[in-house]
Amino acid sequence: MRALIVGGGIGGLAAAIGLTRAGWQVTVHERGTDLARSGTGLGIWPEAVAALDRLGIGDELRKRAQRQPPGSLRRPDGRVIATVDTKRLERRAGEPPYVIARAALLDLLYGALADGTVRFGTEVTEVTAGSWQGFDLVVGADGAGSRVRESLFGAEHRLRDTGFTAWRGVVTLDVDRGAETWGIGEKFGYLPLGDGRTNFYAVLPTPARPRPMEEELATLRSRFGHWHNPIPRVLDRIEPDTLLRHGLHYLHPPLPSYVSGNVVLLGDAAHAMTPDLGQGACQSLIDGLVLGESLAATTDVHSGLRGYDRARRRPSQRIAAAARQLGRVSVASRALVLRDAAVRAAVAFDSVRSRGT
Repeated sequence: MRALIVGGGIGGLAAAIGLTRAGWQVTVHERGTDLARSGTGLGIWPEAVAALDRLGIGDELRKRAQRQPPGSLRRPDGRVIATVDTKRLERRAGEPPYVIARAALLDLLYGALADGTVRFGTEVTEVTAGSWQGFDLVVGADGAGSRVRESLFGAEHRLRDTGFTAWRGVVTLDVDRGAETWGIGEKFGYLPLGDGRTNFYAVLPTPARPRPMEEELATLRSRFGHWHNPIPRVLDRIEPDTLLRHGLHYLHPPLPSYVSGNVVLLGDAAHAMTPDLGQGACQSLIDGLVLGESLAATTDVHSGLRGYDRARRRPSQRIAAAARQLGRVSVASRALVLRDAAVRAAVAFDSVRSRGT
């Protein structure tokens, strides 16, 4: 059985590993000329670590990644809204969350595949059910702006703009733990990556027009430079040419299916979400695993794809909806006292539930 995977990002490479382990002959078409090197740090939560274990590369992740330390949600003056207890998560899940650079995760996934599996510099612009001859399966893993998704479901299911933009990057600075700080319609987060590096991101309403990065950085320093430490130190270390900027989007309405004929969607192509829960990469890894296992469980491709859709569509869409809701809450500009109280209550409830289990 032969599979074509459109897109060589996290989801596409995970799917390639899963399908290869299931006995498929896999070809990945990636329009880039090499693995993506841009991007910052990614949180890998226990469920995604378990997926990597089942893909045979969990131990390698543990070698390359750093355990994510406890963190907190804060106000700009440093007051703690709630604490993110990663130790408690580890006790409950049996595995800590990790943080790893996006490029390092891609290297890990790529290294698990045979030479020649990924064909760089090859672009697939359109795929419809049954139209790609010579392959028993086509996997759309071509990201949030997926052309495969549009070919299958049209423009109705498209990316929606949140009205906010994120700036992110990595600086040379050693911090002992991470935090996300919520202001009035704006937020700033940072997380240690290890080796004296810190991942950061800032979120503000989208400017009326694009500006040179020097002006963008000046705006970030003006808006966040008086917030609690170490945010001013992070801002001082940013170089304009290393700053990344991207609008925040989500897929809406949710897809009625991740499958059409012998074509299947996964990762951001299936459920593009805002980054507020840190689940985008995790869900892509789980998609890749479940797709391979679903097809390994049956000799009928269509039956296997239906199993994948049943297993992944509703859970991933629930997480996407929760991420969008948290994103709205985190950049609220009114009723901040009620917002903070609600977050504290939710964290406290989770703590009690954890002790009960």
